Amino acid sequence: MYDFLISGDENINVLSLFDGMSCGQIALNRANIKYDTYYASEINKNSIKITQKNYPHTIQLGNVIDLNEEILTGLKKPKLMIGGSPCQNLSRIVKNKSKHNQGLDGEKSKLFWEYVRVKDIVNPDYFLLENVESMSNEDKEIITETLEVEPIMIDSGLVSAQERKRYYWTNIPGVELPSDKGLVLRDIMENDVDKKYYYSNDFIFHGLDQRVAATLDLFNYDMLKRVYSPHFKSPTLTAVSGGHQQKKVFDNGLCRKLTPLEYERLQTVPEGYTKGVTDGHRYTMLGNGWTVDIIAHIVSYLK
Repeated sequence: MYDFLISGDENINVLSLFDGMSCGQIALNRANIKYDTYYASEINKNSIKITQKNYPHTIQLGNVIDLNEEILTGLKKPKLMIGGSPCQNLSRIVKNKSKHNQGLDGEKSKLFWEYVRVKDIVNPDYFLLENVESMSNEDKEIITETLEVEPIMIDSGLVSAQERKRYYWTNIPGVELPSDKGLVLRDIMENDVDKKYYYSNDFIFHGLDQRVAATLDLFNYDMLKRVYSPHFKSPTLTAVSGGHQQKKVFDNGLCRKLTPLEYERLQTVPEGYTKGVTDGHRYTMLGNGWTVDIIAHIVSYLK
């Protein structure tokens, strides 16, 4: 029934909003979906730098807010439109709920309506929208009614060593859950890690049979003191801005940050893909990005 959504030799045009470092482009290539033109709307200079380093033929369109009808109708018609609109105001797991948890009316997450506006203009054959599972039922229902498809909830933990529950709204038919690979942190950990990633702080050891194997002596939020056992999955990666926000692992009797390479592995991004900017920028764009193997799994149903 779904064999010929696109033929094996058909090249498509793709429009990616909130493109970040172009995880969508990695996923299309991994799923062997051929495309002629890839349009990307992104404003972060470091993310654009990494995209153009890896995919120099990407056509950058700038801020989604500036994409008017004249610009959009001048593009080659996209068969597929993808995007993960900002989740900062949707997630119920935030530090400052009064400031950030404002749903689709929030400063960042109201950009969902830009996704809808652009989609109505370009009218792609297929679309994909991603956002957090931790949003309110009210916001989930608004998005569902607007896009007129029910979301699929997929945990990245099925294909990686990271727990990351996300909703995916798509009209690509027949999408089912991927198989569980059973990965944990020890499967993605580096063998030879630079000393700069280790902590010299005191810690309380709880045991490797506990998901939180140790608690670091840090003057910080309890969540940021947690050091995870290599025998369990990493919690969800998030964008970081300093202050010990990187996820941590207990490694051979010591506490350390996960490295940028390990972040890449947790997001199933090609190793070294984000090299070329500082560690801090690498952590941020990877925390903001997609788990590539999940997106590759979804778009593979186009074939």
